[in-house]
Amino acid sequence: MHQNPPEFQPDQPQELPRRLTARDETKFAAAKIAGFQYTAVAIFLFLIAGFWQLQIQSPEIYSERAERNRVKIIPIGAPRGRILDRDGRVIVDNQSSWTVVLSRENVKMEHLHEIAEGLHLDYDDLVANVARGRRRSKYAPITIKGQLTLSELAFVDSHRDAGTFPEMELVQSPQRVYPANGMLAHAIGYTGEISESELDNPDYAKYNQGEIVGKTGLEKQYNDQLMGVDGERRAVVDNLGREREMLGEIKAIPGKNLSTTIDLDLQAVAELGMEGKRGAVVALNPNNGEILAMVSRPSFDPNKFAVRIKSSDWKQLTGDPDNPLLARATQAQFAPGSTFKPIMAIAALETGNITEDTVYNCPGGVTFYGHLYHCDTKHGSVNLHKGIVQSCDTYFYNVGVKMGIDDIAYYAHMVGFGAKTGVDIPNEASGTVPSPEWKLRTQREKWYAGETVSVSIGQGALTITPIQLARAIGGLAIGGVWHTPHFVSGVPDKPNEWPLNPENVHKVVYGMYGVVNEGGTGVGAKIPGIDVCGKTGTAQVASADFAKTHKDAVENSWFVAFAPCYNPEIVVAVLWQGGNWGKNSAPVARDVLKSYFDKKARNADIEAQKQNAAAPSAISMLIPDSAAPPAQRR
Repeated sequence: MHQNPPEFQPDQPQELPRRLTARDETKFAAAKIAGFQYTAVAIFLFLIAGFWQLQIQSPEIYSERAERNRVKIIPIGAPRGRILDRDGRVIVDNQSSWTVVLSRENVKMEHLHEIAEGLHLDYDDLVANVARGRRRSKYAPITIKGQLTLSELAFVDSHRDAGTFPEMELVQSPQRVYPANGMLAHAIGYTGEISESELDNPDYAKYNQGEIVGKTGLEKQYNDQLMGVDGERRAVVDNLGREREMLGEIKAIPGKNLSTTIDLDLQAVAELGMEGKRGAVVALNPNNGEILAMVSRPSFDPNKFAVRIKSSDWKQLTGDPDNPLLARATQAQFAPGSTFKPIMAIAALETGNITEDTVYNCPGGVTFYGHLYHCDTKHGSVNLHKGIVQSCDTYFYNVGVKMGIDDIAYYAHMVGFGAKTGVDIPNEASGTVPSPEWKLRTQREKWYAGETVSVSIGQGALTITPIQLARAIGGLAIGGVWHTPHFVSGVPDKPNEWPLNPENVHKVVYGMYGVVNEGGTGVGAKIPGIDVCGKTGTAQVASADFAKTHKDAVENSWFVAFAPCYNPEIVVAVLWQGGNWGKNSAPVARDVLKSYFDKKARNADIEAQKQNAAAPSAISMLIPDSAAPPAQRR
């Protein structure tokens, strides 16, 4: 149904907009003015607070930042002390080179690709380096490459002057220079930028991130002596970072030189002897422990570590199956083979288990505990002297069984096996002297009598390092005093003294004389006119059963020698990994010994010539001073 719209009712009141009066407009304007005033006061107070912080509360911070906008601090690296041999000849030196650094406050990540390309750096290495640098002090520069080539110098100069990469700076700094071909690399060690893990070590608490410190070898052991104190230069720079005026300089303080006992002449001969081989040579003076030469091969180039080694170089070194980073002279632990027999001989004589006339028959082997232990040939009747000269295993099998493992272990410990020698370079290995207590502690098993048989000829679980062998045989040869091997004079020497019966020492030394001079296994070490004593050692690196079925299984070759026999001045130990027969290492020791005595003879001749030149002639002694010309009067 249709509905009509509601009718309009004029009597109903309607709401109309209210007009502002003059009084209302005045109130609104006053509110706006008050809001503006409050805002102005707040801004003013904010500015006052900032001014207070800037000028009153911490003016030094902002003054420093303002100063750094126009003053640049350039670090001056302190050269490390040089490393010298016993005659004062330089082994490790420094050379001045240009290093490029990035200013921490200006570095831009988008520039790193081109910088890495221009400086022949690995981009990922550079990014990681910058990331480490960001965690340092804000104004500490980030070293990215040293020893720049001419092309790299040109790259830095051109881009810095053009303002393309203003974060790059050139500083002149000393760089370590090590001998070529890895000579003495393991003994000397190398330097590098201190790592974050090292900074967490209390031993490095006094160093700052980014500093160059010794990482291994003598560089690490004597870092405090070798490390100098850096200096700095302050210069006024323009808005592109270019120097305009020098304000002052604090000179760097060089580190102190380190004089060592190394003889570079002997070292060179030993290095040549081990060229192309895996192993080590240690030559030392048994009377005081001075190390005359030390070789570990294969070696590495420590110059690559000068600041920070490239990741590609590091991967190559760590991935090499020959393990060139292993310091074999102090860390390689292998069975000594027959070089252990002189220790067995002195132990058996000292304990009274044998005399020099004790004889055992060698038909090519001997059976103990139901097992046949082989000898390399049929030696017939063998006494102590023949047993050492011909290195008869059967003889020492019998000696070992009669002595027992406890006495063997006791005397092995006495000569220094199973413990670090205390040589003054880090990370020395200790080797192993097996015993019932050792096996129970390490393997939770009892000792079997058959194991004693193997240990008696330097096999089984017995392991030593080349430096331990040199020290042990040297101390035996001088009558029972084992000095601490060292590279630097003044190192505390804590010799282990065990006075041995001189007659027993003489008998063992006489046997070692026969090894070299009576057609024994070490004839390759014989030197005319010099009494050389020695002992060969052939040590299995695999079991005899394994070697029978694997023709490529090889044996380690050992040789240890000293001279003169009854007043030794030098002892040399040689390890040739995979060298097979011990006699193969004898020529290496011979060359080192000959070099030592040849040099001694030359020095004696030079000294005699000096004395002859300084001494007055017989005729001049008869001429009174008054009769001689003024220039000739004494």
